[in-house]
Amino acid sequence: MLTAANTLLPDIYSLEITTPLVIPYFSQWESPSSAPEILSGKKTLQEIENWPQSGAQTQEEYIEWANHVCGMCCLKMALAATTGEIVPILELTRRSLPYGAYVQEGDNIRGLIYAPFVEFLKQELNIGGQVRVEMTAEDIAAELDKNHFFIASVHPGIRHPEIAPPRTGGHLVLVTAVEQETLTFHNPSGHNEATQSYVKMPVSQFAQFFAGRGVAMIPRIIQDA
Repeated sequence: MLTAANTLLPDIYSLEITTPLVIPYFSQWESPSSAPEILSGKKTLQEIENWPQSGAQTQEEYIEWANHVCGMCCLKMALAATTGEIVPILELTRRSLPYGAYVQEGDNIRGLIYAPFVEFLKQELNIGGQVRVEMTAEDIAAELDKNHFFIASVHPGIRHPEIAPPRTGGHLVLVTAVEQETLTFHNPSGHNEATQSYVKMPVSQFAQFFAGRGVAMIPRIIQDA
C-alpha cells in the first residue's frame, strides 16, 4: 500500500505565473526513452531502472501504479511549470487517496476519479479545478481562456492519430493551448518525442479520441481594466 508523504509547495496563488509557460515533460513510466519498448512489450516495468523517481517506496509499488497515473503525471507537469517544483507522481497519488481520487479493489485500481481529484487539488494544493463533462473538443479553447491547463480524457491510441480509435476515453493528456483550430498537449504515454511533448493536433482530429470530459485547473488571474 502507498503511504503518505508531503512536499511543501509554494502557494500557487501567491506566484506570478508568466505566459507562455515552459512546461517540462515527464513520462508516467519515469523513462520517456523506454516508452516505445514498454508499449510494445519488449521491456517490462521491472526493467525500468529509474523507478525510484516515481516516489514509490518499493519497485512493487511502482509496478502496481505506473499504468494508472497518467492523470497525476499531468498534474506533475502542471505543477513543475507553474511552481518550479518537481513532485514525484506517487507522492501526489498518496496525498489524493484519502479524497477518493483512486479506488483500489483487490488488484484493480479505478481512477482518476474527477470530483475527488478536484477536492484534493483544493484541499492539499490550494489549486482551483472544475470537472467538465458533455463537452466537444471545440469547447476546450474556452476552458483554456479561463485556466492554464485542461486534463482531457482521450483514447490512449492518440499517440497514433492516423488510426481511428475504437472508442473514446481511457487515458488523460495535459492540454496546454488551442490556437487556430490546433490543440497542443503533453501525453504522459507518448512513445517518442513527437507524441510526448508539445504535440500539435487539429481540433477535429483530437475530437475522434476525446471523451467529452476532463478537468480544467489552475485558473488564470484576470486583472481588472
